[in-house]
Amino acid sequence: MLKSFLIVSAVATLLSAPFAVQAQGVATGAAKGAAVGEDAAGPVGGVVGGVVGGVVGGVAGAVGGLLGIEQRPRFRAYAIREHRPSFHYNDEMVIGVELPERGVTYYEVPAEYGARGYRYTIVNGHPVLVDPRTRRVVEIID
Repeated sequence: MLKSFLIVSAVATLLSAPFAVQAQGVATGAAKGAAVGEDAAGPVGGVVGGVVGGVVGGVAGAVGGLLGIEQRPRFRAYAIREHRPSFHYNDEMVIGVELPERGVTYYEVPAEYGARGYRYTIVNGHPVLVDPRTRRVVEIID
């Protein structure tokens, strides 16, 4: 009985906040979903959350990520036109990387691109979208 309640609670928590993993891709969506599920319902919730997060992340990735397929080239052109300085990152730049607190400047994403609540910066010459609360890269614009 308690196990069923925990599973239902974990699924309800995940389904009530799908935007947290929407632009993360399958791997990051699964990791985020597992963490949220585990917080809500322990190990069983982590398993359920990982599956649900992976599905949500995969669907979001399939439709072009946070910006959408048609917005990506326009946003890339915009970011390059702005001539922002590029932050040098020594490791491989992948979604989920947490950028350092110092040395990185974050800029607002114009409303026309629909990435409300996110910021962008340039890393190793590439525009990236970042969650400003965590400094984690949520999308790399190539």
